[in-house]
Amino acid sequence: MNEEVETMNDIERRDLRKRTKLFALRIVKLYASLPRSTEAQVIGKQVVRSGTSVGAHYREAKRARSTAEFISKIEVALQELDETIYWLELLTESGIVPEARLTSLKGEAEELIKMLVSSAKTAKSASKRLSSILVHSSSLPYAPFSRN
Repeated sequence: MNEEVETMNDIERRDLRKRTKLFALRIVKLYASLPRSTEAQVIGKQVVRSGTSVGAHYREAKRARSTAEFISKIEVALQELDETIYWLELLTESGIVPEARLTSLKGEAEELIKMLVSSAKTAKSASKRLSSILVHSSSLPYAPFSRN
């Protein structure tokens, strides 16, 4: 029974659709809890914009019409995650939010980056293999109706 539970937890941990949505919701809650100072609100709006767009870009990637489009959308999601980490760093380094409060959120952003990098690498590798197969097959002699 414990093995089944652990397996479900593993599946949920790998579910990027759920994780990017939960990440976005955590970002929204963070913004709602920020002080009302101009500095906090300006940085907060930036972190909301970048942090909530990650899941949207991932969903777009899942609907991609080609491997190249998939990779492109994943790479945009990666850029948004990196930007989100930047804004989170500014929130802590400016003294607006204690670092301990954002440790878990930054950790999740780093994990999502690793997962998305892995997805992009896998897609790039598969695309290269397919291209290689197509190049090699096009150099074969064409003889659809050869008679011996």
